Amino acid sequence: MPALETTCPRCQGTGFRIVETGDGRTGAVSCDCRRDDRADRLMEQARIPRRYHRCDFENYDEISPSQRIAKPMVEKFAREFPAANSGLLLMGPPGVGKTHLAVALIRYLVRQKGVPCLFYDFQDLLKEIQNSYNSDSGTSELGILQPIFAAEVLVLDDLGARKPTIWLEETLAHIISTRYNDVKATIFTTNYLDSPVTKNDPALTERIGARVRSRLHEMCRVVHIDGKDYREQVVKADIRR
Repeated sequence: MPALETTCPRCQGTGFRIVETGDGRTGAVSCDCRRDDRADRLMEQARIPRRYHRCDFENYDEISPSQRIAKPMVEKFAREFPAANSGLLLMGPPGVGKTHLAVALIRYLVRQKGVPCLFYDFQDLLKEIQNSYNSDSGTSELGILQPIFAAEVLVLDDLGARKPTIWLEETLAHIISTRYNDVKATIFTTNYLDSPVTKNDPALTERIGARVRSRLHEMCRVVHIDGKDYREQVVKADIRR
């Protein structure tokens, strides 16, 4: 049985509503359903992984003091966008909610402001670029990078997750420099710190190169997030139950 088509009761499917202008006249204005449809399309194009589809500011668990500071900082960025002329670098150990906040920011910008956003895992992006060098892939490096360059707001998750190489540093520098020059906001998350807690932990500069780290100083405000690994706590709670 075919699905029933639904028609917006406010505009009867026309996309416009007739309203009084206040001087006795009437005029047509865009219906909210058009904005909702656009938001749905932008949300789908944002490539947010299914695991994070429900991440919002409202359901972010503020457990540690730094988490309680980080959340309003990211919310402020979202509310004031595009007034801010920089991006964000969310730094902290795994499981403290960096990706949650980054996705919450995307969802807010798409739903509330209709801003085209894009989410990419750092390693996935590198794999796609490398696969494009295969003549059988049907893709090109430019074809993959073009949406990265064009997105009004880009979230690059898990920066530094792959061991550094000259190719990696040059590719990352190209992406970051292009977005920086085009004044596009970029949100980074990383598990690596500038000053590691132990000597065995590499610094962020060691993972992405000094040139790239220097550019991030120019284009991002750092948000430090500390705390216990939320995922580990959930597993322990399930075991106890």
